[in-house]
Amino acid sequence: MQGLARWLLRGAPIAALSALAVSGSGLISGVAAAQSGPVSPTPAAGTPALGKTGSTEQIRQLVSCGGTMFAVGTFTSISGSNGTFTRNNIFSFSATAPYAVTSWQPSVNGTVNSIQLTSDCSHAFIGGVFSQVDGSSAHNIAYIRTYNNTMVQDWAHSANGQVDTILRTPNNHLLVGGKFTAINGSSKKYYVSLNLNTGQDDGYLNLNISGHYVYTGVGVNTTEVYNQQLSPNGKDVLVEGTFTSVGGVARQQIFMLGVAGTATAWNSPEFSQFCADKHPFYIKSAAWSADGNEVYIADTGFAPFNWNKTFPLTGLCDAVAAFPAALGTVSHDWVNYTGCDSLYSVAADSTTVYVGGHERWANNANGCNNQGNGGIPAPGMGGFTVGASGGTLVKNSSGTAGLYSRDRGLGADQIYRTSAGIWIASDNLAGSNMCGGVSGHAGICFLPYS
Repeated sequence: MQGLARWLLRGAPIAALSALAVSGSGLISGVAAAQSGPVSPTPAAGTPALGKTGSTEQIRQLVSCGGTMFAVGTFTSISGSNGTFTRNNIFSFSATAPYAVTSWQPSVNGTVNSIQLTSDCSHAFIGGVFSQVDGSSAHNIAYIRTYNNTMVQDWAHSANGQVDTILRTPNNHLLVGGKFTAINGSSKKYYVSLNLNTGQDDGYLNLNISGHYVYTGVGVNTTEVYNQQLSPNGKDVLVEGTFTSVGGVARQQIFMLGVAGTATAWNSPEFSQFCADKHPFYIKSAAWSADGNEVYIADTGFAPFNWNKTFPLTGLCDAVAAFPAALGTVSHDWVNYTGCDSLYSVAADSTTVYVGGHERWANNANGCNNQGNGGIPAPGMGGFTVGASGGTLVKNSSGTAGLYSRDRGLGADQIYRTSAGIWIASDNLAGSNMCGGVSGHAGICFLPYS
């Protein structure tokens, strides 16, 4: 795969690249063909890691295309099997051992939150908080070449606020979410669909998203589309963020976007409940089951608003939970609590729901910042059985702790599943670099299928 990466960077013809592109679901949404699972708790050796010490850096998102992994975030140095390299908030590497870092090094002068690739892997759409790409002016969104380090100047590249999430759909829309109120000449706020070829608003989304969370003592929060995930069949999208109205219907924390570009009937009254005043937006991530029948969510929030310190815990705060994906009003199938520690990411295959955060325990509905009755150690990562009757922690052979673990750090902003395993995007807070008890995995950990 090193040879493939070098060939890509030399400027291979697009027609040739098309034959190498991964399948639509694997590239676009980070879901892959169902695996028997679960993944190994031992990370693959040699994957790249954040190279700088003494300051906190972070990988925000990973995606795969044509045998190459692309990573974005906030960082200045990457250490790989083939050396240590200066990289400014974006880089790529081989998706297979020895996971060599490629020579691709576009320079972005601020945080990159999200990246998506064209179907032929020749270009990338990036969003975040930045003002320059390759020395050229670009405000928070850009379209860049993957066969050299340059930005495409005639693709619109200006959002007046941060871009949090980008998703390319099978019907060729680029769904972009964030805190912006204008983007690439469009006055649509927070969530817009852009034309892949021009970067202009293509008219697909007209949701008029608005509102924020208001209750006694609540921390400052503003309207925002923060995260999104495509369904396995490519027809629906889960969208998380801060809002109270979507397309004229009441929605909070999360909604389901249908293929027509409108909010579906899928909703739960549980999403309208509040968590602690410092955590008004708490459903940070969601994932579809491999068969598309369940939705799994990963939550922050500490504890329910006005919690009276009684146990067991209730609500969705600081928990992983499962809901039916059926259209209509739904209730949770199961909830598993960390005991007041945040979860930030979730992914699932046919056997296991994987979550990442800075949690210390699972099965901890009877504790808050301590290991309550029934609580089991599961630091930084957990695996749970899938389905409507799932939610059981996958444990080690002795049953004394969760099978999976990693340094807690800030948390893990993404778990990205491919047909080979799961990739975990994290950080190096306070020297965090352990994954599965193995050091050397600051920012990136890959747990392969057996």
